[in-house]
Amino acid sequence: MTAVRSAATAPAERTDGAALKGKVAIVTGGASGLGRATALTLAEAGAHVVVADLDARGGREVADLTGGHFHACDVSDPDANRALVEFAQERCGGVDLALLNAGVATGCGVGEDFDLARYRRAMGANLDGVVFGTHALLPALRARGGGVIVATASLAGLAAVPLDPLYSANKHAVVGLARSLGPALAPHNVRFNAVCPGFAESRIIDPLRDMLAEQRLPIIPAQVVADTVLRIVTGDGTGECWFVQPGRDPEPFRFRSVPGPREPAGA
Repeated sequence: MTAVRSAATAPAERTDGAALKGKVAIVTGGASGLGRATALTLAEAGAHVVVADLDARGGREVADLTGGHFHACDVSDPDANRALVEFAQERCGGVDLALLNAGVATGCGVGEDFDLARYRRAMGANLDGVVFGTHALLPALRARGGGVIVATASLAGLAAVPLDPLYSANKHAVVGLARSLGPALAPHNVRFNAVCPGFAESRIIDPLRDMLAEQRLPIIPAQVVADTVLRIVTGDGTGECWFVQPGRDPEPFRFRSVPGPREPAGA
């Protein structure tokens, strides 16, 4: 059995500092929160990191800390994703792995509070950013003989979230994409997985902090998620969706099989 540890106080198991030596990593949404922690962790493991974000000040700070590069990128724009990959190839010689992490809160529902601009913004960052990022990355990864993509989904992609159904919808889409692209890209030596944290330290949870405190729900440190991403990147799985929850060791979520067809009674 895997030992249970508190994700609120203890990080996931770390790999050695040379695990990614010579590898080039792109981290979108890398200026803060989970992206920042992961960029620093990948750099510590030996990777050369390209930090991408719309927050130029925060992104450059993280790039300086990693000894890597910063590139401004709106992940909801296909051309911006292609430009990001081209930048990494020009500055670093190629791309080996990526965390497609950029995301935003939805900020509206589907009833009277529906806001088309907010909906488009959330879908653009949370889902299109993963699709467009993957599309831009694949030629670069194949040119290196293969590679790894990790998409930041959420526990909201594994469970119903009545308080924010649109956020849950786009995160469920990322989970479905990971499960489907894993086996689809395997022949090309490209692994695709998702990380699905619960309430983790990031800007997205800012509006929820009082509620979380009232309900005594622990906030997962960003470093725990970053360490989980490192485990995924340095592992050998594909098509997996790793949950990160307080009090549990992160691991791939075990989906139940869809019931198969049955012959009609009396056939």
